[in-house]
Amino acid sequence: MTLFITEVVKDTTPLITNDKIVFGLLMLCLGFVFYTSSKKSGPWAKFYKYIPALFMAYFVPAILTTTGIIAPEWTSVAADGTATEASSGLYHMASRYLLPAALVLMTLSLDLKGVFNLGPKALWMFLAGTAGIILGGPLAVLIVGSISPETVGGEGADAVWRGLSTLAGSWIGGGANQSAMLEIYGYNQKLYGQMVFVDILVANVWMAIILIGIGKSARIDRWLKADNTAIESLKQKMTAFTEKVSHNPSLSELMVLGALAFGAVGASHWLGDIMAAALSGWVDGLSGLTKNVFSFLGSSFFWMVTIATLIGVLLSYTKARNLEGAGASKMGSVFIYILVATIGMKMDLRLIFNNPGLIVVGFVWMAVHAGILIGMAKLIRAPYFFLAVGSQANVGGAASAPIVASAFHSSLTTVGVLLAVFGYAIGTLGAVACTFLMQLAAAS
Repeated sequence: MTLFITEVVKDTTPLITNDKIVFGLLMLCLGFVFYTSSKKSGPWAKFYKYIPALFMAYFVPAILTTTGIIAPEWTSVAADGTATEASSGLYHMASRYLLPAALVLMTLSLDLKGVFNLGPKALWMFLAGTAGIILGGPLAVLIVGSISPETVGGEGADAVWRGLSTLAGSWIGGGANQSAMLEIYGYNQKLYGQMVFVDILVANVWMAIILIGIGKSARIDRWLKADNTAIESLKQKMTAFTEKVSHNPSLSELMVLGALAFGAVGASHWLGDIMAAALSGWVDGLSGLTKNVFSFLGSSFFWMVTIATLIGVLLSYTKARNLEGAGASKMGSVFIYILVATIGMKMDLRLIFNNPGLIVVGFVWMAVHAGILIGMAKLIRAPYFFLAVGSQANVGGAASAPIVASAFHSSLTTVGVLLAVFGYAIGTLGAVACTFLMQLAAAS
């Protein structure tokens, strides 16, 4: 897209713009992280004792973006003053191709009964995370507004609370809910970009904190006095099954794994597009709040994730389950880590210094979310796993929740997916409640 501009636009072109080269660079980063994290002694062993490899897989690409070597999107300015906007397609590739493939491979050997035996704590922690977002928004507006009223002010379509409604939609549900909130409250779309920026920055910083916590989960569980017996039982059961069927895979088995994974990707996109197209007409026939509540049903991404997970669950009841011994979950983990790297690539740490007022609102908001989660975990003695996945199922959605869940064990990936799908379902209603409170807070 070429824009003819009348004002000076900064050229933000990174050093490397070719996705083929960027992908190779990201793979080198992942290789470096896994090579160094495999060291059993020396400085690297001490380093990874405190910092998990998953966090580094996320953080190293963020450093490359921050230093201008790569970028998720950029603006190139020609000598004649025309600006061309461009973006990397790697996150789209990873989230649309590799994520559904990973979901299939990592649920192939699923013990669904074991997942249900985890009990209701996962749902309680998810709902606590939702409550944290609903209450965190108005509290952030009140706190920041008492110090800097102009930061949360504005009139009409420029009112900041209208823009913050889109964050509520994103942090409870996902992109479809975020778009619904933009439509419901009619925020000035010329200002919408700053809300997207706050969304990306705050959500990614919070995810980084969650990932660091995974490396200290045992210590956190002791502090929470958590009972993680069911989680450990499921992990041990799945580990025993993996060891039982594990063997040196043949080329035929690897090709079958690839066929199942990417055949399911094709099927989930095909059926997802059909479902989205069919239900979009029904959703369009609705009106008012009802239409926006059910808008996620018209999202092909929602259906893609749901169908891919369902295919994996169905395969777990067949002989395909034994392909875990050929490395199904390991292959799925490779895809997940590539997705993590592309998510990290979206994080530019320099942007922390842009529009500090709104960023403070975002971080105060997320701090309330975290506080309520920690309080609930302490109250019901929920393990850190439930806290981390419950949070990311809200804030990160279907792309991030499975990543965090799989970091604990591949058998737990489905928990993240199920909670994220639930988030889509309640995202708009929760965001409307949050926005009503933010409007009251802004007027006080």
